[in-house]
Amino acid sequence: MCGITGFISKRSSQVDCLTSMVESINHRGPNDRGLWIDEEIGVYLAHARLSIQDLSSAGHQPMHSKSERYVMIFNGEIYNHLVLRKELFDIASGDWNGHSDTETLLAGFEMWGIEQTIQKCVGMFAIVLWDKELKQLVLIRDRFGEKPLYYGWQDGTFLFSSELKALKSHPSFEGKINREALSYFFRLNYIPTPLSIYEDIFKLEPGIIAIFSNTGQLISKQTFWDVSHTLPQQNFTDNDAVDKLDDLIRNSIQDQALSDVPLGAFLSGGIDSSTVVGILQSMSTRPVKTFTIGFDQVDFNEASEAADVAKYLGTDHVELIVSAEDVLAVINQLPIMYDEPFADASQVPTFLVSQLAKKEVTVCLSGDGGDELFCGYNRYHYTAKVWSKLKKIPFPIRKILSVFLLTLSPSSWDVLSKALGLNTRLPNLGNKIQKGAQALKARDIEDLYTRVVSNWDLDEPLVKNTAAEKLPFLSDLTELSHLNDLEKMMLWDKQSYLMDDVLVKTDRATMACSLEGRVPLLDHRIAEFAASLPMHLKYRDGMGKWILREVLYRYVPKKLIERPKKGFSLPVAEWLRGPLREWANVLLDSDRIDNEGFLSSELVQKKWREHLSGKRDWSSQLWSVLMFQLWLEKNK
Repeated sequence: MCGITGFISKRSSQVDCLTSMVESINHRGPNDRGLWIDEEIGVYLAHARLSIQDLSSAGHQPMHSKSERYVMIFNGEIYNHLVLRKELFDIASGDWNGHSDTETLLAGFEMWGIEQTIQKCVGMFAIVLWDKELKQLVLIRDRFGEKPLYYGWQDGTFLFSSELKALKSHPSFEGKINREALSYFFRLNYIPTPLSIYEDIFKLEPGIIAIFSNTGQLISKQTFWDVSHTLPQQNFTDNDAVDKLDDLIRNSIQDQALSDVPLGAFLSGGIDSSTVVGILQSMSTRPVKTFTIGFDQVDFNEASEAADVAKYLGTDHVELIVSAEDVLAVINQLPIMYDEPFADASQVPTFLVSQLAKKEVTVCLSGDGGDELFCGYNRYHYTAKVWSKLKKIPFPIRKILSVFLLTLSPSSWDVLSKALGLNTRLPNLGNKIQKGAQALKARDIEDLYTRVVSNWDLDEPLVKNTAAEKLPFLSDLTELSHLNDLEKMMLWDKQSYLMDDVLVKTDRATMACSLEGRVPLLDHRIAEFAASLPMHLKYRDGMGKWILREVLYRYVPKKLIERPKKGFSLPVAEWLRGPLREWANVLLDSDRIDNEGFLSSELVQKKWREHLSGKRDWSSQLWSVLMFQLWLEKNK
């Protein structure tokens, strides 16, 4: 794993600028650093290396192809590169300088061309390639966006990097905040691709090869893999389908366990991570290193579940129990770690468990991706069920009913519930009625799902001078008529939530510790197999991930898995009323928010007062404001 950065500029020598940029992402690759510059054309490339495969100098980047046509910086891993090497050798035998996947990629580009080589690759990657012959810059991002790649234009300079902090190190960087992106952030807790928090700076979409001229002008974008592409459904028996998935996951883990440095795995005790660890341990001749984080609050602590799975499998298990004080010590690092506002509260435990793992390993496998591929989130089933009933009621009637329900505040509904003796059977009735009233406004499943995943309500004018827009990642419904409602929601999550929340969280947290995170379930062959399965193999008997559970039960007893899920997150609601209250008070100060000019201090303060009183749980909404305020403080 590495950090890549650079720029195209006709201005006089900017070697110092390039050095400053690569130094800012040294945490992504502390083992080696390299620069390549063509001052005549104005192309500057830099690479910070975390050595995983081929620890020798033969893996140094930027690396040239044998003919010298291409020079490349590359972040990621090509898991099947040895297979590709053999294929290349069979076509045209020749000597290799080392055994890095970077050298394999460059040989492939010369033999097969860029697109065909990328199509053959199994892995995660962000690639910047300078073609000396055509004088073109090529940017490539992997199929799911596991590896980040930002690019954009600032004051006549074309910039690109793994992280925004490198772009901010260039003197041309202007850093004007994109209010549209900010509005999306408060709805989603992250900024969706292709936007970034800054105007004219973008995230390259996954599965894309983008070609730019030697002045940084976009020539073309081509898609080499599309998550929304559907495959014909296959007719499997239950056993055959489970056997096939088991084989695919085993093959993926075998590929991803390839490493010249110590390797371990994150283990939460849930279905996804337990599947990865169970299969990994079954393939290993010695105990696998596993790591988990727990909290000193019982309701949020899954450490014991993870320990039970680890004990059964016989892994070498390490756990750390953290407190609010431990979290406070980390919080101020988050804006630097994530570069742009990011408010998934599990970002903190993800960093802490990465920090724990780095003490013993350099590579760690995770179970990310199982929910999106195999219909695991409860919101899929809940939303589809709600919409099946709502769509039977004419929209004008639903709209009137929604207005009526919203005439009383949630706290007033709670008072009424108590007076009628309903509070024990219907706790938090006010919250439920408000959510139901919002759902009644939905015009279609897309609108309803937008409301379900939105953190701040669409009608709340939190960000000044912006208007609610359609979420940029939602595929047009007219293109999805062949999908049922569950499949549509899974696709929307694969198009954005997986990439821009789950994978961003893992990448930034692990890379901040110079730890490489790998995600076996996101092998594209597994994803394509999952997409070809009928829904009854994913969702059955009121539960998602049916087929993945069946694979897991071959390695771990069902009784160790089928327990209530607590979630890998923080007890934010309680901590904001307790140990984090003073810290939050400073960031949520009305005068401060007004002076900054981005948010409605009145709306924020209303939520803060209601939360502190215990009448409402606004912890998710407040956490997003706190993360933005903290980010703003660190990026003035």
